[in-house]
Amino acid sequence: MINGPSRRAFLAGTLAGISVPPTGAAAAATPTPGARAGLPSRPNVVVVLADDLGWGEIGSQGQRLARTPTLDRLAAEGVRFETAYSGAPLCAPSRCALLTGLHAGHGTVRENPEGGPQRSLTSADVTFAELLQLAGYRTACIGKWGFGPEEPGQPSHPNERGFGEFFGYIGHKHAHEYYPRYLWHNGERVELGGRAYAPDLFRRRAQKFIRRRADEPFLLYFASNLPHAPSVVPGDAGRYEHEPWTRANRRHAAQVSRLDADVAALVRTLRETGAAERTLLLFTSDNGPHHEKGVTPELFDANGPWRGVKRQLYEGGIRVPFIAWSPRLRPRVETQPVASWDVLPTLADLAGVPAPAHLDGRSFRGLLTGEGAPAHDHLVWNRPRKMQAIRRGRWKAIRFAPHIAGAGPRGRVELYDLDADPGERRNLAALRPALAADLVARLDRSIGPDPRLPYGMELAVADGRLTVTLRNGSAVSWRDVELSVGGARPASAPAGTLAPGEETSAVFPLAGADPAGVTARAVFRTSRGRHVFRRRRRAGAAASGDGTAATR
Repeated sequence: MINGPSRRAFLAGTLAGISVPPTGAAAAATPTPGARAGLPSRPNVVVVLADDLGWGEIGSQGQRLARTPTLDRLAAEGVRFETAYSGAPLCAPSRCALLTGLHAGHGTVRENPEGGPQRSLTSADVTFAELLQLAGYRTACIGKWGFGPEEPGQPSHPNERGFGEFFGYIGHKHAHEYYPRYLWHNGERVELGGRAYAPDLFRRRAQKFIRRRADEPFLLYFASNLPHAPSVVPGDAGRYEHEPWTRANRRHAAQVSRLDADVAALVRTLRETGAAERTLLLFTSDNGPHHEKGVTPELFDANGPWRGVKRQLYEGGIRVPFIAWSPRLRPRVETQPVASWDVLPTLADLAGVPAPAHLDGRSFRGLLTGEGAPAHDHLVWNRPRKMQAIRRGRWKAIRFAPHIAGAGPRGRVELYDLDADPGERRNLAALRPALAADLVARLDRSIGPDPRLPYGMELAVADGRLTVTLRNGSAVSWRDVELSVGGARPASAPAGTLAPGEETSAVFPLAGADPAGVTARAVFRTSRGRHVFRRRRRAGAAASGDGTAATR
């Protein structure tokens, strides 16, 4: 079946000195010479997510009209994934998959807010930011969050889902405004009056975060809204202004180059602060190229050799650029398929955090170093009431709901051999009915309710006491568990071992202390060694901010 600072001080720091960073070879400094030793332990992480950037829209994958010198250089210096997939062919479910490690057959958000309310993340959703924040990382989300509602303190707000700092758009549709009337900084609405170009603000805030956190482990999720429609850039289209294209296409090319320049600015800041050697940068897109408001992806060959664009489950709608860069990585091209829902388990692996159990993703850490990693048995995409797809090895099946994309009243199944027919032009469903039926059966078994276990730490204050609850939602036992608050141990010791799915609690007297700012600590061991989780209770929030953890 188809299934912070004051507003004035903040604005002064954000708006001052807006300029377009340089592009070209000078934008990313020369890599450190000498042998590369692989990724460091607990690296800093920068995740750059483009909005509607197609597989073929960067030069390293064939683009010849829009220039992307920085991304091309990062692809040449790092690991370029030839077979990378987004979580969905459109925004919200793709971002949910990236953040949570679940594909759209299991994730909380499975479709865009089309003709209905904006779907939200919940307290059951454990993001990669929550996991790294537990392990002591400073975390920030800058740019497009994409999940409502536009209210502070609710479970879907970035601050409640592991990001100690947030600046950008909360809702999906608000991010279509390049000169917004307002943006959000944590729980505060910052009035801008439509005077500032949002991508410039995002770049500057991201650079500021890197400079401030360069000496401690950090995670930056830089979710640009470039090059999503409308094709808006400050001034004219720059180097593309006199090309014989439509206005929308000229400005779309300028958007792509501005995105490249923003990445250049981040890399330059990493190098200037000395953080580059300790940092892994991941660059990808949320789905294939758009054809909205006058942009013609055919002009740019934006989907490369693949059929389809945004909103479609043909390869062009879900194949995306994916680059992993660090001065410590050896340059290589990786052909093993990976998906955006693999990012969370990979980051947990790199940070030494036990990953949540029952995820759809798996760590591709070994693909970064060339050591190899287990391949997926199959990959799944789900657009409820519209279409679904499954890839298993060389074979891919797409199922259309009744009356969708020309399907009849009983729907339609298409089958493609991606090795022999990467452009998905020859539907083999009628010639291989048993194979098509097997793939559809696997697809049905892969779609259902959220399979995860409760994971993380929760702080609750009542009657002058603080209750700390630790939940093991991983697939391994946590041994020698110790809970403390401000160095104090509880009167009664918590359970010494937590099996997967178990939890333990301890109560601490506050003794007149202000519960805002109180930090709880959990120490335990797994086969990978000793782990320390920290969770801080912020004023006016359920336990979030710097050093927070997942709750459920």
